[in-house]
Amino acid sequence: MAIAIGCDEAGFEMKEDLKRMLQDIGQDMEDFGTFDTKPVLYPDIAFAAASSIAEGRNDRGVLICGTGIGMAITANKVRGVRAAQCHDTYSAERARKSNDAQVIALGARVIGPELARSILRAWLNSEFEPERSGPKVSRMRELEEAGRKL
Repeated sequence: MAIAIGCDEAGFEMKEDLKRMLQDIGQDMEDFGTFDTKPVLYPDIAFAAASSIAEGRNDRGVLICGTGIGMAITANKVRGVRAAQCHDTYSAERARKSNDAQVIALGARVIGPELARSILRAWLNSEFEPERSGPKVSRMRELEEAGRKL
């Protein structure tokens, strides 16, 4: 599995911490930035990371900003990508199992580093359950297509 990872300046320290965790478990990843604490337009980073998933270059993505909200909203603009903002392990697990979310968005000003690592582990260790949630995710895809025609 290949993971896209990106952040804004508020999420830089958390991104670097999560990258170390991912490296420790031998995870392949592509870093979309930012690469320091200078202010950036995080929508550009979120869109690039999410696009890499839609294009098949990466399988999942981890996006971090102050709250996780803006990153999730932007990633969800990419056709075929489902991003979930998660601040607890249960939501992270359900994002994968029930919604087949390929992207998790975390808020560096909302959660601490240990919780972020626990959330990421829960999300990485969860898989989509198509027998139970397949029809719901299929319906999401249909509605996404219908919305693009408006």
